[in-house]
Formats: sequence, C-alpha cells, structure tokens
Amino acid sequence: MKNIVLIGMPGVGKSSIGVILAKALGMRFIDTDLVIQEREGCLLREIIAQRGIDGFLRVEEEVNASLEEAQAVIATGGSVVYSEKAMAQLGKDGVILYLKLPYKELETRLGDLHNRGVVLREGQTLRHLYDERTPLYERYADLIVDESGLNIEETLTAILEALQAR
Repeated sequence: MKNIVLIGMPGVGKSSIGVILAKALGMRFIDTDLVIQEREGCLLREIIAQRGIDGFLRVEEEVNASLEEAQAVIATGGSVVYSEKAMAQLGKDGVILYLKLPYKELETRLGDLHNRGVVLREGQTLRHLYDERTPLYERYADLIVDESGLNIEETLTAILEALQAR
C-alpha cells in the first residue's frame, strides 16, 4: 500500500487522526512536525522565532522532500503545501488526503496560533491563512474528506471509505 499523506490546516486533526488511521491499517505513523523538531533540536515556534518564516519553510521543505517512507501514514505541517518540491515527493509514493474543515469550525478548535508553531506572516489573520491555503490543499489533494460536524471516529470512517472507494 502507498503512503497516506494527510494535509490540511492546523487543528484539523492530522496528527490525532493519523495515529488512529495508522493503527487501523497496520501502518507506521510519522508526524513531520516532530521530525523537524527532532532534527533541529527545538520547537517549531522556536525555529520560526530564530530563522523567520522563510527559514522555517526551507527546513520544512528539506524534511518533507527527503522523506523516503513506505507504508506509512504521514501527518504534515499545514504549511507544507507552500513547497512544490515537498508535495511532489510526498505525492510520488503516497495518496494525498486533504482533511477539510469549514473556517468557523476551525476557528473554534484553535487556540493560540503562535504557540502551535503556525506560519503566520506579520498582520496575517487565521482567515487570511485559511483563504490562502485552501486552494493549495485542493490542488494537491488526491482525496478530500470533509470533517464538518464529524467526531474523530466518524472522520476515521470517512477516510477509510474514501480510501476504499479510490
């Protein structure tokens, strides 16, 4: 089986769903944000503070573009879609699945974006980020699962059904 690559906004549950999905399918689970933190020896927000957004995006691209996994569920950071190189590598060996959540639901799920290590440019709001990234997620997605109103178990079922129908 190909890798399953989860993309989407911060807070949609890529990591939480990814762990459960990997267990359900008997696959490995990889969280690229954790890979970045391990490689760099600091938190995402610290990388952003030290190197700036562009520096963080370069690190994120390097990590995601160099992944060579087989039969893994891969949860990516929300900003991975800014890198064509990373998305090409992830898509080469995987099915890219976009976890979609309407803005209002996303807004209620998220707390402090800066503590999460979210890539926000000066003056950029969550709404701006959502509007900027949504077309990129849709462009790269092989499958889209709309999580609107779904709990984690229902989201898992929707993902499994989408994968099976593919």
